[in-house]
Amino acid sequence: MNFNSVSCRITIIAICLSVTPSTAFSQVTQNKAHRSKQCDVLTGIDVLQRDHFKQLSGQRVGLVTNHTGINRQWISTVQLLSEAKNVQLVALFSPEHGFEGRLDVAKINDARDTSTGLKIHSLYGKTRIPTDEMLVGIDTLVFDIQDIGTRFYTYISTMGNVMQAAAKHDIRVVILDRPNPINGIDVQGPVLDAGSESFVGYHRIAVRHGMTTGELAKMFNAELKLNLDLKIIKIEGWNRNSFFDATGLPWINPSPNMRCLTQALLYPGIGLLETTNLSVGRGTDTPFEIIGAPYIDGVKLAHKLNTARLAGIRFVPIRFTPDSSKFNNEQCDGVNFVITNRKTFHPLKTGLELAHTLRLMYPKEWKTDSLNRLLSHKYTYESLRAGKPIERIQADYKTELEAFRTRRKQYLLY
Repeated sequence: MNFNSVSCRITIIAICLSVTPSTAFSQVTQNKAHRSKQCDVLTGIDVLQRDHFKQLSGQRVGLVTNHTGINRQWISTVQLLSEAKNVQLVALFSPEHGFEGRLDVAKINDARDTSTGLKIHSLYGKTRIPTDEMLVGIDTLVFDIQDIGTRFYTYISTMGNVMQAAAKHDIRVVILDRPNPINGIDVQGPVLDAGSESFVGYHRIAVRHGMTTGELAKMFNAELKLNLDLKIIKIEGWNRNSFFDATGLPWINPSPNMRCLTQALLYPGIGLLETTNLSVGRGTDTPFEIIGAPYIDGVKLAHKLNTARLAGIRFVPIRFTPDSSKFNNEQCDGVNFVITNRKTFHPLKTGLELAHTLRLMYPKEWKTDSLNRLLSHKYTYESLRAGKPIERIQADYKTELEAFRTRRKQYLLY
């Protein structure tokens, strides 16, 4: 693509977003410059490989991983550990969506890895916690899966379950750490209510937690009093205020409906609403970048949301027909989310504002009975149903959020 075509596209985008072409071009070039500053990040598996796997020397290893477990050269952690001379890879474990990350079903069966011949124990099937039988002959459990920085994304729940099983059997756990793709600074949303822990809310953390899997593992180990022999192979070269596209690391869709960094950034807010009778774009090419339903007037909803003047985002009316999931083959009106500045964009405030607006506009049509399943914060849930302003809701959970920020500080590695 030549410069003129790039400039033309930027001009069109600028018109849509109500900014000048020069400003839009400046933002693009700044983003490019920012990405070029940081392209040498090493994940835990890269560091482990560089160090000739000495941290696992002489160990019989069970590996908890999926398709995201790769090094900078796209080589899988499975292959690297199976070929390491001083390591014996004896078992594999997979999370939700399966070993290859392609399944979006309620239950996944055990399988076998064709490259190594090892059995893949599904931790999203008959059990979500490794059984005693699965752990026979294992000295160390290694966890290498890319998380996306949202509390109800279940890979961190699988990690917690694995840690609990390991603690029970005095098995060492090694976390091959990876960057939080939506940065490790921003912490947003209500903290999970005590007693509401579940597979989509493993621990009392904020919705957008701003932590890596290694940092979360440290927190789980300490706060759940697991007394686990825990080792974190740290990331090298990562600045925690960076988004994933500043790392130089390969992007692999972490799950079937998480297809780009934009969707990952929207997910903490938009994903909260998918337990209701609302399409969040599953069954389309852009999940979590759009929402809609047959009962919604997209033009009116977009106008109402834009008048809220939320930082870093605009709302565009859209009409779409999902080919699966909710409202399969039904025409939906709704909005497309256009992030204009991801540094100022607040996904939780956006999700809450959307919920507030839907509640006011469609009090009968929009069913909110299941809204608290992922939110897991009764006061916020009841406040949304009562139509309270978002600023009031955020103010009411601010104390809990600040307490979480204080708690997390002692577990941060970067």
